[in-house]
Amino acid sequence: MNTPALAAATAAPPFQAIADLARQHALERPGQRALVQGDRSVTWGQLNAMMDRVAASLQRDGVQPGQAIAICAANSLEYAAVFMGALRAGVAVAPLSTHSLPAQLATMVADSGAQHFFVDAGVPAFDTGGARRIFMDAGGRPSLEKWLMAAGSRPRPVQTQPEWPFNIIYSSGTTGTPKGIVQAHGMRWAHVARAESYGYGPETVTLIATSLCSNTTLVCFFPTMAKGGCVVLAPPKFDAGAYLALAEKERATHTMLVPVQYQRIMALPEFDDYNLSAFVMKFCTSAPFHAQLKADILARWPGGLVEFYGMTEGGGSCILEAHLFPDKLATVGKPPEGHIFLVLDEEGRELPAGEIGEVVGHSPASMMTGYHNQPAKTREAEWFDGEGRRYLRTGDVGRFDAEGFLTLMDRRKDMVISGGFNIYPSDIEAILRRHPAVADAAVIGVPSSEWGESPVAYVVPAAGAQASEAVIRDWTNQQVGKTQRLAGLRFTTELPRSEIGKVLKRQLRDNWASGR
Repeated sequence: MNTPALAAATAAPPFQAIADLARQHALERPGQRALVQGDRSVTWGQLNAMMDRVAASLQRDGVQPGQAIAICAANSLEYAAVFMGALRAGVAVAPLSTHSLPAQLATMVADSGAQHFFVDAGVPAFDTGGARRIFMDAGGRPSLEKWLMAAGSRPRPVQTQPEWPFNIIYSSGTTGTPKGIVQAHGMRWAHVARAESYGYGPETVTLIATSLCSNTTLVCFFPTMAKGGCVVLAPPKFDAGAYLALAEKERATHTMLVPVQYQRIMALPEFDDYNLSAFVMKFCTSAPFHAQLKADILARWPGGLVEFYGMTEGGGSCILEAHLFPDKLATVGKPPEGHIFLVLDEEGRELPAGEIGEVVGHSPASMMTGYHNQPAKTREAEWFDGEGRRYLRTGDVGRFDAEGFLTLMDRRKDMVISGGFNIYPSDIEAILRRHPAVADAAVIGVPSSEWGESPVAYVVPAAGAQASEAVIRDWTNQQVGKTQRLAGLRFTTELPRSEIGKVLKRQLRDNWASGR
């Protein structure tokens, strides 16, 4: 079993454009698979040629370096090729969630300035503001094939610069007003620069089961592409058994999954029947990853396990190499070389280890340029130390231990303030999950005339469980402090989650208010 450790700090390799590396892989190993989906596959030679056609077609249409296209579609070979081809032309990509409402898509397409909008036929119609629709699944006109220049077309060479926009990732794409997070080529290169530390290389087979519109996915997708490996795209609808069967068939070496996916996989009674011995490294990010689940994965799933903590906006990362630090599974790890995290009090003063406060982060390379067209929102997200160093506010509350490992308490906005006391929902959720009748749980704060706010819980009952809502609530209240006691508890068949597995607590608060 090969489980590489985080490499010792070394000088970062000189910047290279990922699209240029793809051309190099095509020259060195043209017949090697680059992308796989079901019974379809694309070699590096074929992918490189497709990227050239996409880049040449964008140039033909007058799309300039630094401008953007938008994509809203299910994962596909075409999606990946269009994304990579746009990068070859120096064009940024705004990958949009298929779960977004038409009005939200219209806002994001307009904000990005996209001149071309690549879609599946299933994406609802709306006013694109002049952006040209191109259908990647041949379900509409023009189809991607009709739009593309002839086979063999080559684009004009483009010298990609590190500061150019690579992609615009929109946050809050399912609720609220989306903010476009502009990530530069240099920021993506920072992810690639550490790839060899995790065993990425030409023999890598990375199994992807999350959307290409998510930064979670791209953190794993682009290092694989940059190092000349192969990306296998799982079916759009996640199924734990089908995922394991595909991992076994393709001899997957790497994967990125969100915690809810790991939870479903590890709960399968037949999990141990699958041959997963090819795995080198598994990654996780985007949502709370419970220590008990990490321990189960370490015990039964070959290869290393790495949790990344950070924001799409950047501002530093913490990394937990769980296979190397099994005594730190309740943390999200520690900052790698060059990344700085501070914990601040309400007045913006730095707190010592052990004290709880808001987490802010800085990195020399992994920092968003800003929120697209929203300078005021960008300023709200920034914090500067006494030396003028720029940090980004994570919105999380946490504390560092004496060894530099970060433990997260909760999102600052999700913290419940009851009778003047700060209550962290994650503490109560951890206790709820210990009850044998509880499969999953989420705690929120709701208005209280007596206390300002009170904590309440939504619980997904375990299969076959007989305990009532009142029994679980009373049991929980016996395990927690007086200020943490639940004012109410409701059963639900499932917790509402975003595309990458985050519990949508805003929706739960709305549900509670409406009696659901």
